[in-house]
Amino acid sequence: MKFSISRDALLRPLNLVAGVVERRQTLPILSNILVVLDGDQLSLTGTDLEVELVGRVRLAAAPAVGGEFTVPARKLVDICKSLPEGSDIEFAAEESKVTLRCGRSRFTLSTLPAREFPSVEESSGTQQFRIGQGQLRRLIDRTGFAMAQQDVRYYLNGMLLELKGGRLRVVATDGHRLAMCTLPSAVDNAEDVQVILPRKGVLEMARLLLDEDEEIAIVLGSNHLRATTADFTFTSKLVDGKFPDYERVLPRAPDKIVIGSRLELRQAFVRTAILSNEKYRGVRLKLATESMEILANNPEQEQAEEQVPVDYQGEGVEIGFNVSYLLDVLGVLSGEKIKLSLSDPNSSALLEESEEGDSLYVVMPMRL
Repeated sequence: MKFSISRDALLRPLNLVAGVVERRQTLPILSNILVVLDGDQLSLTGTDLEVELVGRVRLAAAPAVGGEFTVPARKLVDICKSLPEGSDIEFAAEESKVTLRCGRSRFTLSTLPAREFPSVEESSGTQQFRIGQGQLRRLIDRTGFAMAQQDVRYYLNGMLLELKGGRLRVVATDGHRLAMCTLPSAVDNAEDVQVILPRKGVLEMARLLLDEDEEIAIVLGSNHLRATTADFTFTSKLVDGKFPDYERVLPRAPDKIVIGSRLELRQAFVRTAILSNEKYRGVRLKLATESMEILANNPEQEQAEEQVPVDYQGEGVEIGFNVSYLLDVLGVLSGEKIKLSLSDPNSSALLEESEEGDSLYVVMPMRL
């Protein structure tokens, strides 16, 4: 097998595909990527058995001999990064070795048999739809931070994708806060379905969404999600579990409505967070007419106080929150004003853009 490719054309798909490969693998072949040349199309595949990514590159019209081999992912990435920009790399694979030549540089890497490389099993798709990459990126950016990381409730370590009445909605929660974003436009010919995409699948798919105006084709199977663009095919296993009924978490008819400047509130929270307890990150909000006082203290008896003017008419109320959760929400909301709705100090609060927005956030209170 022989071919030549420019370093710059190879590096982008190689970086993305190698990102799927886990550094610590029990199976040696899983630390490799599969390189296949068919005609003038070169494909690179990386997998960890949960997530698989195939990147495709067209070769320039140089003579090439097709074939396939697997090569250590990290070493290949490091070699390509270290070679000069604009250079060409020649690959030649023979038996259990592959040789890379570039100018005066020559590298020989050991390979493993391509036939041993695992592929994520194919399952027939029950649902198919297309969505703009920019739209999908926004859905993930607005909710991804609320996914759990290593929760024993494994179905929280991912993101819910829900198709309902032609609308696509994504929801993430770690049990302390919930983020929800709904695509404003309808999705074509989609039946109602709910699937949970695992955390790694969400993060890897987000890295592919680079061309804002291009579309991505999504296929939902019984236990897989497949996303295809012109240059990549991404496949992820789905989490086998039932996502909590998120609609029950949304506060019912909160009667205390606060509207304030997103920027002012965010800056005030950043400052008070400095003196909050490093472990619990709690801040206390005191609401009074046209005013919100933010208080924080820590075991060293240090205190921070901030006063922010807000649009609020109602009785005084005091409520505690994890300041990191509030800052996460204020970091993804847009617009000048935000709306905070709550009913009492023991009930969760609802945060959203004060104008018509497509996102809702629920944050549970803290006892301080």
